[in-house]
Amino acid sequence: MQLIPHIISITLFSFLVSQSCHASEDARDIMDRVDAQQRAVSDATLSLSHLSSCPFSKKGKKIVCTESPREKLMESVTKQLGEHKKDSQSISIILEPVREKGIGMLTYSYDDDSRDTESWLYLSALGKVKRMASGSGEDREPVSLFGSEFTTEDMESGQTDEYEYKILQQGEYSGREVWVIEALPKPIRLRKTDYSKTILWIDKARLVALKIQTYDRQNKLFKRTVFKKIEQINELWFARDMTMFNLKINRLSRMKTEKISMGVEVKSEFLTQRSLMDFAFREQNLSALRLNFK
Repeated sequence: MQLIPHIISITLFSFLVSQSCHASEDARDIMDRVDAQQRAVSDATLSLSHLSSCPFSKKGKKIVCTESPREKLMESVTKQLGEHKKDSQSISIILEPVREKGIGMLTYSYDDDSRDTESWLYLSALGKVKRMASGSGEDREPVSLFGSEFTTEDMESGQTDEYEYKILQQGEYSGREVWVIEALPKPIRLRKTDYSKTILWIDKARLVALKIQTYDRQNKLFKRTVFKKIEQINELWFARDMTMFNLKINRLSRMKTEKISMGVEVKSEFLTQRSLMDFAFREQNLSALRLNFK
């Protein structure tokens, strides 16, 4: 192989470093814009969603449930807080099936990287609130949304400062022009994440994810999330249908948003443990919010 002269090597190396830095800056800018839209979508939002989970297998090119899905209908309220709206508070309540009605989850996530996400689960049959401690390091446990493959970490927004980003490639996916972006957690994130890296397929025109792949601590593919039925609501793009595949245990969860209303007025006292335990208080607030559904 012919050797490149020394001066050309230096020039080429400098060019590649420059391009790499530029790509990283571009990738971070893209993800900041994606995150800003996500937080705008979820700012003071009421939604009614159908959540189903099942074990799955492949039959030809199709993915099918191998058991009857466990299905839930739930109502959720989310509010973004803080100077840049990077903190969030959310509450989700199961409406169906009847045997699970009233089970609820309250979650607080913070932009402050020294604070872990906090979650509380209310078991209506026991009338008790249980704090779901996320912990840190090897002791941390993922907090699942009502036994599904979605975790509180999967639902977080506003954490772009905790990752290094790089554009891996650009091209077409599912008929849309996309960036394929790699997100590597910084040390502060590594202590509280289940993932060693995340790869995102970002729609260039709509600035939403079309697919996300996450890798476990051994850098093996762990989960794949596919987003469909992307619609424009209040001039913002939103995926009404998302399916998460846990590739380790061959189990999937699908969340379909049946109704959604954005920009609703949510009282701060509603997003507290009182709403988990006090049915009358919760219904009084939700009844007023439901008037926003169209």
